[in-house]
Amino acid sequence: QVQLVESGGGLVQAGGSLRLSCAASGSIIKTTIVSWYRQAPGKPREKVASLSDTGATTYYADSVKGRFTISRDNSRKALYLQMDNLRPEDTGVYYCNVRGEYWGQGTQVTVSA
Repeated sequence: QVQLVESGGGLVQAGGSLRLSCAASGSIIKTTIVSWYRQAPGKPREKVASLSDTGATTYYADSVKGRFTISRDNSRKALYLQMDNLRPEDTGVYYCNVRGEYWGQGTQVTVSA
């Protein structure tokens, strides 16, 4: 059983930055695709970024391209999402996902105008 624990969310003004972290139990995070999703109130969950198993390929939603960066630290079994130039529309609960199968509990990000 894989357990994922997100942290790093909070309240920030527009234009600010946050760095989300996702700590994983076990080593699966090192060798599989990992992703960040978010869910805004009243909206479906959407993928914002993903990183391939080798780290060679990344995906970013158009709405976050150039502002968000996904990364992984295998030595720490951790996944990160650096979020810069945040906008109010980035507000939501952010979840890490491993292999499309395992989810964390989510961390709230609120961006004020």
